[in-house]
Amino acid sequence: MKEFVVLMAFLMALIALSIDAVLPALGLISEDLSITRANDVQFVVSSVFLGMAIGTIIYGPLSDAWGRKPALLTGLILFTIGSVIAYLADSLAVMLLGRFIQGLGAGSPRVLTSAIVRDKFHGRQMASMMSMIMGVFILVPALAPTVGQAIMYIGSWHGIFILYICAGLLAITWQHFRLEESLPEERRRPLQPAKLWAGFKEAATTRVTFGYTICSGVIFASLICYITSAQQIFHEIFQVGDMFAIYFGAIALAIGAAFFTNAKLVERFGMRKITAAALLCASMGAAILFAHTMLAPPSLLVFMACASVIFFCMGLTFGNMNAMAMEPMGHIAGLASAFLGAVSSIISLTLGSTLGQMYNGTLVPLASGFFVFGLMALLVMIWTEKGIPQEQPENMTSHS
Repeated sequence: MKEFVVLMAFLMALIALSIDAVLPALGLISEDLSITRANDVQFVVSSVFLGMAIGTIIYGPLSDAWGRKPALLTGLILFTIGSVIAYLADSLAVMLLGRFIQGLGAGSPRVLTSAIVRDKFHGRQMASMMSMIMGVFILVPALAPTVGQAIMYIGSWHGIFILYICAGLLAITWQHFRLEESLPEERRRPLQPAKLWAGFKEAATTRVTFGYTICSGVIFASLICYITSAQQIFHEIFQVGDMFAIYFGAIALAIGAAFFTNAKLVERFGMRKITAAALLCASMGAAILFAHTMLAPPSLLVFMACASVIFFCMGLTFGNMNAMAMEPMGHIAGLASAFLGAVSSIISLTLGSTLGQMYNGTLVPLASGFFVFGLMALLVMIWTEKGIPQEQPENMTSHS
């Protein structure tokens, strides 16, 4: 069981690794690739999210038809190829192509880790398992920028993409030899357009699945906005220099702590109570940050404190929202996971990248986004819960 958790976390960590290790290098990449508009360097990050958004649509149906492992292998190969292209990039266009293919490949572990967990676990046990997996996985964004910074001390930003290539090859080897297929042949669904449409339609018209997919996308938009503009915020506003990786990692650890905390609390209090309380607290923290931003000069201490509280609260929601959205979808777990990943990614990428491009040398866009997105997610959750019978337990019996 421990190896299963670590393997699932490593596969999920490829996503964080492909995003966060490169953050300290964005300034040098911008110079080497002659990027003239400052905010355009954010596309080196957001292109990965775009690839993931498309990839999540593909891998769910493929995994339901082929099994989880062949679909996972396909994505890992694409991730490695994209890493090679980005390593060889001599222009922004080639870099974005490689990063897009990386994201397209990373969509595979994003979809299939939750589908594999759903194959093996149910209800609160599934939520607890997802929290543990995501808790281990979140250590990577806490450490990845430091790794990227260290690589640049001894080489160039190209070394970061060598790391990606090695990680992709390790993932291919590890899952091939140690991961058991979780979807037996008798439960597989052939790739038939009518059935695919029916599966997506069922996910979209199941209130709890649709509602918590929207919530997940809105909340994740805050994270995308922060990640795409973090290098600029810490370097331009707070002028932290090489300490960027430390400050970024400290906030990432707040999310990791939240995942571990949720894994302990969810069995006692339930997913819905924890998620509602966390969204409310995140909105309050964002309101404080926004008020300080408007009324006082930027303070690194205040920003770190508020951001840590906000992301800790958000971290309490991620595993729960995923589990609640997937709970009634056991009979079409791959399709439903693809729906959840694709729709939430499109929402988060659209909102988060748009807000990130509004960066103007101040914290106003980020702080206002934290508040608005947190409030939106809370309102969507209230709407979602109104359509769920009160007596319905969280560990609903899944379809089989």
